[in-house]
Amino acid sequence: MPVSRRRPWCKCRVALTESSRGRQQDCSNSPWPRNGHSLKTFSRERAPPTGRAISVSSATGSTRKRDPSALHVCFWGVRGSIPTPGRATSRYGGNTSCVEIRSGDQILILDAGTGIRNLGSALRREFKSRPLQLTLLLTHTHWDHIQGFPFFQPAYQANNRIEVYGAQGTRHGLAKLLTSQMESPFFPVGLRDLPSSIVIKDLGNDTRSMGQLRVDSIRVNHPGHCVGFRLVSSRSSVGYFPDNELASKLKGHGRIRLPDLELEVFIRGLDVLIMDTQYSRREYPSHLGWGHGCMEDVVRLAGRAGVKHLVMFHHDPDHSDMALDGMLRRARRIAQAGHGSMKVSAAREGLTLKL
Repeated sequence: MPVSRRRPWCKCRVALTESSRGRQQDCSNSPWPRNGHSLKTFSRERAPPTGRAISVSSATGSTRKRDPSALHVCFWGVRGSIPTPGRATSRYGGNTSCVEIRSGDQILILDAGTGIRNLGSALRREFKSRPLQLTLLLTHTHWDHIQGFPFFQPAYQANNRIEVYGAQGTRHGLAKLLTSQMESPFFPVGLRDLPSSIVIKDLGNDTRSMGQLRVDSIRVNHPGHCVGFRLVSSRSSVGYFPDNELASKLKGHGRIRLPDLELEVFIRGLDVLIMDTQYSRREYPSHLGWGHGCMEDVVRLAGRAGVKHLVMFHHDPDHSDMALDGMLRRARRIAQAGHGSMKVSAAREGLTLKL
């Protein structure tokens, strides 16, 4: 179907009908589907106040034994702005933002940077052809947070369902923005052509229930429309702020959407806080207003908020493993001097936390 004849975005829903699903081929072993499958229609819809459980089907659950009451946090992409593969970044990793959260059989994915490709491959190995129900939460639609989705293997398996939640407020809408990066001439397969059932929902600044988790979102200080998340289970909590600049440092260099005190209240007492620490104190003045954090200030803020474990995230593409080692040492010295009980780590690909 020519692009000009597609339905307008106000009427779109990314979901296969049962009749079309039967004609689909399972293309999960290919980087994109084969020719011959029908286009889907989309529907852009507002998310309900509370979401249903997004989980792995109990009949096809993970073969790995997990504590059902624990949160498992796994890092698949930790870099900011652009992927940086190479020898200098091999220990921490060069893939852009993607974090997997598991609570029992429930799987949530935070952002779809290039790290989501390796996550998709791992899910394929774990579950093989069994159906998956996944939730993808997007903080915003800058490239380094969505550019991996076209290569996410579960999207190419017809019996999978993926619910995508993203910040509302963009002029074109979330469905249009996600579709644009997969349109010709940028990519050979359109979002409409993926065999899986994909439902895209706008997410406001509110609280909703997603399976066993409560998910809170809040607008942050970053160009465009960007949010941070707080995920709370029955026994632990995680904050995710991959892109944020502290309001107290902006001083007229950018629009303040989240004052420091409000942020401090939002993250208070978190078991784990994953936060943007892209720049050092020396680097920060030349990047003022870019929407990214100064490591030293973030460590002090997390300490004041009583965070138990700060994970430095969204590493600068120019920072080598050695540079990140140095930033981590400085961060730990600051934490020890003023907030001795707070643990500080630097996110690296493959790091897994059990809470």
